Amino acid sequence: MKVYGLVGKNIDYSFSKKYFTERFENTNAIDCEYRNFDIATIDDFCALTKNNPDIAGLNVTIPYKESVIPFLDSLSKKAAAIGAVNVIRFKKNGHLKGYNSDYFGFKKAIKPLLQPHHKKALILGTGGSSKAVAFALSELDISYTFVSRDPAKSAVTYDRINETTFENFQIIINCTPLGTTPNISEFPPIPFQYLTKRHIAFDLIYNPVESTFLKKARLKGVTTINGLNMLVYQAEKAWKIWNK
Repeated sequence: MKVYGLVGKNIDYSFSKKYFTERFENTNAIDCEYRNFDIATIDDFCALTKNNPDIAGLNVTIPYKESVIPFLDSLSKKAAAIGAVNVIRFKKNGHLKGYNSDYFGFKKAIKPLLQPHHKKALILGTGGSSKAVAFALSELDISYTFVSRDPAKSAVTYDRINETTFENFQIIINCTPLGTTPNISEFPPIPFQYLTKRHIAFDLIYNPVESTFLKKARLKGVTTINGLNMLVYQAEKAWKIWNK
């Protein structure tokens, strides 16, 4: 039995388990199983891999996409450049290699929506997913600025976002967990009144299907998209990585 799985914290909602379980059933992959590995801290990672010798590959989600890196033997060039890992390949020699398929999934999901005036993006959040989004935007030749609740050299704070900001930034990407089920009433504190039909609002959240962030943006005529397509694309990329 080949075991694949998702490493994260509080991941009962997991898209990956449902997706890959159905994928295995539909392709008659009776020798494959997908599990959730919910760990309290990243320090439990070594015990997880030691106690599950049949693991053939892992996905990694919040909050471990960055903190898992020291536990790996090597990184792909793109994962190293991004500074975050969401796919781990278990090589035949026992070494663990980290990859990033988030950037691939995001890039493929947003590309059909882009128009010539979409030149600059605001990335809400500074975690592992936001780094993958930034990498994808760079490949698309779209400049970006991070937004964070905490003052930092690499990010602006939410209180600095105003009408002029949205005149200059035509893409807003929510990489925070705000609005995820069950806390669906939450949303990033941006001035939605200044959004227009020339904007794109992308929420990496997929549960609920339409977050409060997307709903408030849609009411202003914004083109909106949730994270489901991104997840499907990154999952298929992960499958290819595991089966190189």
